[in-house]
This record gives sequence, structure tokens and C-alpha cells, in this order.
Amino acid sequence: MMVANESPLHALSFDIEDWFHIVDIPGLDDPAKWDGLERELGTLVERRTDEILACLARHHTRATFFMLGWIADRHPSLVRRIAEAGHELGSHSYWHRRVYTLSPEEFRDDTLRSLDAIERASGVRPTGYRAPSFSILKGTEWAFDVLLDAGITWDASLFPAPRGHGGYPCTDAPHLFRATPSGRAMPELPLGVMRVAGRGLCFSGGGYMRVIPLWLIERGFTQFNERGLPVVVYLHPRDFAPDCPRVPMPIHRKFKCYTGMTTTFPKLEALLARHRFGTCSDVLRARGVLSE
Repeated sequence: MMVANESPLHALSFDIEDWFHIVDIPGLDDPAKWDGLERELGTLVERRTDEILACLARHHTRATFFMLGWIADRHPSLVRRIAEAGHELGSHSYWHRRVYTLSPEEFRDDTLRSLDAIERASGVRPTGYRAPSFSILKGTEWAFDVLLDAGITWDASLFPAPRGHGGYPCTDAPHLFRATPSGRAMPELPLGVMRVAGRGLCFSGGGYMRVIPLWLIERGFTQFNERGLPVVVYLHPRDFAPDCPRVPMPIHRKFKCYTGMTTTFPKLEALLARHRFGTCSDVLRARGVLSE
């Protein structure tokens, strides 16, 4: 548990997917085309993830890597390198499909396939999960029962503010999620939301972290430190890739997907130098939400 006057242990996480695993974009949302996109426009997932691993090694920091099963099947050596570096492996699904678009049976099959792929690649079967696009919504609480039945013991899928492909009204503190149809509890590590002019703002991951200036990100950390709560940082390999291939998409999506990519590593390096980070399960255990 946290010692008085000690800053919270924050959670550092990476969703390991390639540049074309962007949801709801015509031309990218058909898995049958992904191999062709790799051949035609290239892949960046191994190179950028290796750069992330090197950054974490410099700062002696462990993180959670939520692996796409599709990536684990095609880049098993990458999964092994992550595990051998001492990081935690979690599942990010197999096909990167939003949970609310699936039936419980489809979600179960996708989850089990992802767990099998990651275990084949690394020898480690994940016990943590993050839904693509934080896509567990009101009405899809059955997903937690499916995850529990699959052997998942903690989750990091809830986004406690409205967003394009997700959003669930819940506390932004680590907690036991109990609104499952079965009544079973799932240890949950939700994203955090800072307050700006009385409104909630996500500040610690993905496009939000690339677009928002470092001083405002630090303001969010200060708010969470004052509340004694952990910040959850989440990033993707493409967040670090100014050379990411561009594809047609609406202007608002283009802004969020491609802006600020040259700023991500400097921001991450600054945060690693100023704050304490660990894996998602480390944070849940430190908060007493997940048992040893």
C-alpha cells in the first residue's frame, strides 16, 4: 500500500498493434486486407516497440504490453523480447474488434484465440485484458463474465468519459467492478480523467497525449497525485512513428491519429524521469484491488 507523503505508483501500458489497426476507417477495418497493407506500405510495430523497450530499459521501468493476438501470431519473436525484458503481457483481443459489435460467443472466441496466440509466442498466458478502443459500454457488462471464464483476473478496459468508440460511467480510481450479470467482481484499472474548467479531459494516452502539451499533462499528474490516485498511461507503437503511412479519413480522425508524433518520446522520457511507474497489475495490487 502507498506510504504517506509518497507519490502514487502510476501504470504504464502499451497497446501493441500496427499502424493499420485503427478502428472504423474504410480500407483498414477488414482483416483480410492487413497482410496486403504490410506488403504494400510496410509495418512499424517491431521497430517502434523495440525503441519503446530500449527507452524503458534506460529508465529501469516495467510496463504492461497489451498484445493483439494477430500481432503475436505474425511477430512471435517480438512477444518473446517483451517477456524476456521482464514486462507484463496482457491481451488486447485477437482481431481488434470493438466489444459492442460482437456477440458473447464471438467475444469469447476472439479472447481465447488471443490468449492462445500470446502464450504460444511467449510461454506466458496473460491474466489481464484491455478492450480495443475501450469498447466495453453500458449493456456489454457480460464481457466481464466472458473474461473471467477465460481466466482473466483483472481488466483495464473502462474509459470513464464519453468518447467516439467507448466510454463507461464509473470512477476513475482502481476498483472492483461488480455490475456483471453473474455478480462476480472484476478488478478494474480505468483510465483517468483530469478536470479542466469543470470538464473531464483524458490526458495520459494515445492521441490525447500527443496533442496535449507536456505542462498540461503534468497538471493532470498533479491532480491525481493530490487525490492519491494512479494515472494510467497508454500508448501505441504508431504514436511514436512520424513515418506512419497515411490513409484517407475524416479530418477530425486525421488530426487525432497523426498529430504530435514527434513529441511522444520526449514526453514519455520526461514523465519517466519525474514519476514512478509500474505494470497495471502492480498498481492494482498496490491499491489492494488485486490479490497477490
